Amino acid sequence: MNYENLYQTLQPQEKSVKDGLSSLQKLFKAVLRETESGDIKSLSRDIGSMADAALALSSALEEIKDSLGSFDTKAYFESGDFAAQMLAACEEKGVDVRGDFPVYEMFPYRVRLDTENQDVYLDRKKVQCMRPQSLVSTVQSGQEKLNKASFNALTFASELADAYELAVLKLKKNPGSDLYLTSLYKFLAPMSRFRKDYDQQSFAFDLARLYISGINETKNGKKLQFGPSRNSNKCIRILDADGKEVFLATIRFYQDPASEL
Repeated sequence: MNYENLYQTLQPQEKSVKDGLSSLQKLFKAVLRETESGDIKSLSRDIGSMADAALALSSALEEIKDSLGSFDTKAYFESGDFAAQMLAACEEKGVDVRGDFPVYEMFPYRVRLDTENQDVYLDRKKVQCMRPQSLVSTVQSGQEKLNKASFNALTFASELADAYELAVLKLKKNPGSDLYLTSLYKFLAPMSRFRKDYDQQSFAFDLARLYISGINETKNGKKLQFGPSRNSNKCIRILDADGKEVFLATIRFYQDPASEL
């Protein structure tokens, strides 16, 4: 199954509905004028024309209803056709995508397909969308909007440093130790209601912008350094300035010995 086939079928049917509505509107305006002026002959004629146009409109709507009824949305999701066409649309539009059915990452978004209810979730938000191309376009527009949003990398680095210092104390680590970014996130958003507004995907996107900025020092002069990990569960996947994936796992803030001299 392919939604694009249904889309091509619906377009001429929708045009028939549009034309029917336009005809009815014109006739109705004429009927109002004829009623006001007392032009009974024209009024009787146009009322008959309106009835014919209404029948044609009803027929066009029935055609759309039949076309929709023939499209098995449950089979479309369960067969994997929706997912396959979504991935094809990502490739066509140049949208980076990773993951396996039914959960995918289109950085920084998380897309989940609910086959049981034929729903699509973009992060936590349910998106009413049966057209893979439209879903990918929505993601692409969101990515472009996020990339254009203002971001102060130096301020974010300093906020990370503050959370890092708190984490070092709470976790009883030595200053300058490598801490997992996933652990640090919990100190940035300690309460569940905070994490709803600032989830891990948003955190990953800010990390990506910090990484791309090239800033490696906070406002108070502390150096920052990202690090990898063999533990894939602790890694946060981001995209660099060239759209290539990078896995960040740890971060540390430290005082450059040279600056103390």
